Amino acid sequence: MELDPPGGTGKEAPARDAERRDDAGEATVLTVDEAARLLRVNRKTLYDAVREGRVPGVIRLGRSIRIGRTALLGWLRGNGSPALGDDR
Repeated sequence: MELDPPGGTGKEAPARDAERRDDAGEATVLTVDEAARLLRVNRKTLYDAVREGRVPGVIRLGRSIRIGRTALLGWLRGNGSPALGDDR
């Protein structure tokens, strides 16, 4: 695996980027903005749902939040609960 040199360019080596993608070239871990676009919801709505524990596959890294794409898509397909943002 190739790594950036100390004080490098800030660009990731292609080998590292490939580890974060599935066979179709899709990112395996999403930011909240990416997940909100995928779900077609407002990012604030998704942040609220994450805070309430309604979203699966959430990974917290310090103050950063990432969401596993596979868990999110599986939840989307099998989710029979109210839509995100609904208070039912």
